Amino acid sequence: MIAALGALPRPPLDGARWSTPNQWHVTLRFFGDLGPAELEGAAAELAAVAASLPIQPTAQGGPGTRFLAPGLIVWPVDGLQTAAAAVEKATASIGEPVPERRFYGHITVARGRRGTDLRRARHVLAPLATSWPVTSLSLVQSQLHPDGARYSDIEQYGIGPTPAGPTPAA
Repeated sequence: MIAALGALPRPPLDGARWSTPNQWHVTLRFFGDLGPAELEGAAAELAAVAASLPIQPTAQGGPGTRFLAPGLIVWPVDGLQTAAAAVEKATASIGEPVPERRFYGHITVARGRRGTDLRRARHVLAPLATSWPVTSLSLVQSQLHPDGARYSDIEQYGIGPTPAGPTPAA
């Protein structure tokens, strides 16, 4: 998936910043800033959810990009609704409140600077449809930087009843 998504053309767009492969992820649940006890609770709940999923989900991306807002181009990802609902239910009391909107899986491919409308860029976006097995859930930390968010895995949890627990991120 990463190679196929990375092969899409990324022409220069005034006021836009293309996301990079190390920024690509599907957020099942945003927690906000967590203290140590909340982080521990989130980790335990994610481990339990990952172990409780009966089969590894298959994510389906594409076939085309969409706009979540005038300045946000995303690649839609389906197939993770059940996992997202389980994570939201298990972690409802941790961090920021669970949004009242329906889960919409996606990978952000470009962001516009404040006030930039990227909808004019529709013609430069190539279609891509692909699927891949989802083998783990990750607890991820994001840090904002001038060149975009940087993400690092805190822990990963293999999906299904066989994993022995968290796998520390490398």
